[in-house]
Amino acid sequence: MIIAIQTQAERRKEWMFNVFGQAGKANSNYKDFQVWKQDYHAVQLYSNKFISEKLLYIHLNPVRAGIVEQPEDYMFSSARNYADLEGMLDIVLLSRTLNE
Repeated sequence: MIIAIQTQAERRKEWMFNVFGQAGKANSNYKDFQVWKQDYHAVQLYSNKFISEKLLYIHLNPVRAGIVEQPEDYMFSSARNYADLEGMLDIVLLSRTLNE
C-alpha cells in the first residue's frame, strides 16, 4: 500500500505518510509505517457469508472514515473492481454469489 501511495497521484500523500508514520513510531515493534492497528488479528473465513460480510466491512471503511461517499470512490479499494470500475490494485474477484 505504501508503494502505491508513493507512485500514484494522491493529493493526501503527505497527510497519509504522517498518519502512518506516527502509528509506526508508536508501535512497540517499531515499523516505519503502520497502516493497521497493532491489536488486529487474523480470523478464519469459515463461510461464504462471513467472507461477504468482511469484504463489505473493508469496502465501507473509507466511507465510515469520511474519506469518500461511496466505497468505489476510494482509489485504493477493491470496491472499484467490484463496481466494474478500473482499480489501482490487481485483484481476483470473489464470486458475486457468496451469499447464496
